[in-house]
Amino acid sequence: MRLLDIRNLTVGFSQHDGLVQAVRGMTLHLDEGESLGIVGESGSGKSVTCMAALRLLREPPAKIAADRMVLAGVDVLKARGADLAQLRGKAAAMIFQDPMTAFDPSFTIGHQIAETILAHRPVRKTVARGEAQALLARVEIKNPAAVLDSYPHQLSGGMLQRAMIAMALSCRPEILFADEPTTALDVTVQAQILQLIKDVQTEFGMGLIMVTHDLGVIAETVDRVLVMYGGRVMEQAPVQQLFDAPAHPYTAALLASIPGRAGGRQRLTEIPGTSPNPSNPPSGCPFHPRCPVALPQCSQEMPALRSTAPGRDVACWRVQ
Repeated sequence: MRLLDIRNLTVGFSQHDGLVQAVRGMTLHLDEGESLGIVGESGSGKSVTCMAALRLLREPPAKIAADRMVLAGVDVLKARGADLAQLRGKAAAMIFQDPMTAFDPSFTIGHQIAETILAHRPVRKTVARGEAQALLARVEIKNPAAVLDSYPHQLSGGMLQRAMIAMALSCRPEILFADEPTTALDVTVQAQILQLIKDVQTEFGMGLIMVTHDLGVIAETVDRVLVMYGGRVMEQAPVQQLFDAPAHPYTAALLASIPGRAGGRQRLTEIPGTSPNPSNPPSGCPFHPRCPVALPQCSQEMPALRSTAPGRDVACWRVQ
């Protein structure tokens, strides 16, 4: 069953000097129980894509358009008001980058998780509170009863992230979006949170979209990878295929920059230049100014995302 189907998504933001295109021609899909990683540099459009899929961007200044954007059987582009409110939380939930800003500092953790449950299901407050405590225990928080009555500022970053996962799971969503869920955590806690996300995905049978700039996280977490650059999809493939034989020059450059991948004491390979300015993107392929193998055609026309093998798509003039 297809849980998410997005075709030719564009997201722009109105500014005084024109429209800034953050996402240009994004196409992706997610099936039941599948895990998809979206990877790329900061500003490549990863988070904006997920926010657009849930219609969490304020419109205006955001301007969202797509040929198709269906989430859990609902046409997200046509949904309004109460339909969108039911979609968020029940059909799909999101783990945000910074848990400290995602929670309201004025209310306890238990109140906020229970509030989510009450918004989507006709249960008593006592039942919702009991479920909130059970969820905190499920995400391996010690002494969940005490955390239930704690305020966000009283918890560590790792505990807050676990509490946010508990909130996301409170309505048993079909899709879980995880937007850089380990960015602000130390290495040990990162590993625990990633394992927790994988475990709950399997247990609840959810689809998972993992957004990150860390290819190490992608390698350990997902089945399939989508690589973004300059608001566009450069490549998508099963995770093992992508790591074993990257097809797009940008993907190859990303993999070459991973510490320890080449082995020994070899110097890291850097990608020269800087990311494109979304207010004034380059013509053609957005990576061509930094690409070591660019052709004249690369600066003139953006190549279409084409299937080069079963399950693999690449947008590059050099890839046949």
